[in-house]
Amino acid sequence: DVNMMRVRYQIQEEEVTDYGEKQKTRRNTLFLIDTDGVDFARAAELPFESRYFVVGYDGSGNLSRVDTLHIAALTAEEAVTLADEAIFAGEKKGSLGNYRYLISTAADDGWLVIFKDMSSDYHNAAGVFRKSLVIGLVSVIGVFILVWLFSGKAVAPVVESLEKQKQFITDAGHELKTPLSVISANVDVLELTGESNEWTDSIRNQVKRMTGLVGNMLTLSRMDEESSHPVYSDFDLSSEIRTGVESFRAMAESTNRVLAADIEDGITLHGDSAGIQQLLSILLDNAMKYARRPGFIRVGLRREKKNIVLEVRNDVDILPEGDLDRLFDRFYRADAARTHSGNGGFGIGLSVARAIVTSHDGTIKASCDGDHIIRFTVRF
Repeated sequence: DVNMMRVRYQIQEEEVTDYGEKQKTRRNTLFLIDTDGVDFARAAELPFESRYFVVGYDGSGNLSRVDTLHIAALTAEEAVTLADEAIFAGEKKGSLGNYRYLISTAADDGWLVIFKDMSSDYHNAAGVFRKSLVIGLVSVIGVFILVWLFSGKAVAPVVESLEKQKQFITDAGHELKTPLSVISANVDVLELTGESNEWTDSIRNQVKRMTGLVGNMLTLSRMDEESSHPVYSDFDLSSEIRTGVESFRAMAESTNRVLAADIEDGITLHGDSAGIQQLLSILLDNAMKYARRPGFIRVGLRREKKNIVLEVRNDVDILPEGDLDRLFDRFYRADAARTHSGNGGFGIGLSVARAIVTSHDGTIKASCDGDHIIRFTVRF
């Protein structure tokens, strides 16, 4: 049925006696019709290319016709079996194997079950899929090769800029050490020749802060250098943490804070003991700056399944707002006013702490316990 293939054409009724002229007139008419882009030359031949069969039933449900003249892949009995399965499925159209079927009402109140062989279409679709897959893989490989060839040139300026930045930090840090040492020595001379006063105390405090900043910058610079790796060895982590806590106990008592420790014995770690000492010092120093007065600071060390967990927590008046992970960003300060008040830092200490933890293949996270307790958790 030409209508089923959505081909719309009309044949001009002309009294042409010659059969050849009639065929010519019909062919010319086909190409003049609005076809929405359909290739009529193919559409006209499509019924002869399709393989199909029809099974008919009368109004009583009895078999009335079996037409398998246009298909050679099955017998009449097999055609009837497929038709029965289609009717039993209860759907007006669907698929059975390589066949698509449509159940249509016949003129005698019966119905026709029309099957079309789709194996050729499936084969063509599979071929298109395979070709598309090959083309896609070739394209991805080609793009990968191009990216691999040209990415080095594209990122070379960025790499050069980062290297210059690292080198500048290292050079600046070493250059700053000399004037800081001279200033500190001059303050000592002033205090020897005269009396210590608020001005010399202020100079000494600022020199101490600058010395700490330079030291942290150099630490970060060394850790950013891929060629710089400390020598790792097995050491008693429990003993190192206990020693570090005791070094801060006097400071805590002098500032009216309680420093408590819950350290599990016998925990060892393969790493840099000096780096771990610096890590604990940074976390305890941070707690000393911002803990309440009076307040508490608690240090914990324990085994947790396959991990080693180090925790430092303290109470605070006001918790930092926003994402606490930003505390580990370089030069980030959650409270600028408090930072500049004298007891704050430059926002680089926790960045050093994260760099130390990362160099030991660990993780560090900040979290809140309630409204007035902040916790730093390190996992190795």
